[in-house]
Amino acid sequence: MARGKIEIKRIENSTNRQVTYSKRRNGLFKKANELTVLCDAKVSIIMFSSTNKLHEYLSPFISTKQVFDQYQNQLGIDLWQTHFERMQEHLKQLKDVNNNLRMEIRHRMGASLDGLSLAELRNLEEEMDGSLDIIRERKRHVIGNQIDTLKKKVRNSEEVNRKLVHEFDVRREDPHFGLVENGGSEYDTVFGYQNGGGARIFALPMQNNQANPPPQPLHSGGGFDLPPFALLE
Repeated sequence: MARGKIEIKRIENSTNRQVTYSKRRNGLFKKANELTVLCDAKVSIIMFSSTNKLHEYLSPFISTKQVFDQYQNQLGIDLWQTHFERMQEHLKQLKDVNNNLRMEIRHRMGASLDGLSLAELRNLEEEMDGSLDIIRERKRHVIGNQIDTLKKKVRNSEEVNRKLVHEFDVRREDPHFGLVENGGSEYDTVFGYQNGGGARIFALPMQNNQANPPPQPLHSGGGFDLPPFALLE
């Protein structure tokens, strides 16, 4: 049964349009390959889909450049000359922009001012004054941030100092803590460790060496048999 003729117009449904493009592209490439094999022809097909995807068919043993070169030779035209001229014009514009920027930099540095008119010198002065205002404002902002950071560090240091002073005052007033100088003969100091691992300094009464009393044991959990005076952790 023969298929009915399809009206040649744009397919509105995007999915159907893409499916039709894919099927007809493959059929076109198949026909191009058959033409190449049967007739020893050089075929080049370049296609862009509606989504700007490139699809290309080339006969074996030929490149796209060779096809374009042969096309130019047959028609007597130069496809690259116009593109080259556009590139040259664009390069000239970029050079002009670069030269203008370099001249502006020299002007802002106070050089090459002889060729400027009075109006141009006034404009340059106003531009530099505006730039200086922006730089000064940025400088004030940076200095303000640095000052705020230093103030925060000072406040933190003062808070730490107050806590340390308060802790020292509390321990000094606690009867279980005291300061004992090791300059006399009645006390000696030893280091000890609590169960929690914190180091303490203890002051122990010295015993009479002539009496040779037995050593007093130290308790790991409850402290010493002799009354210690913990100084500082």
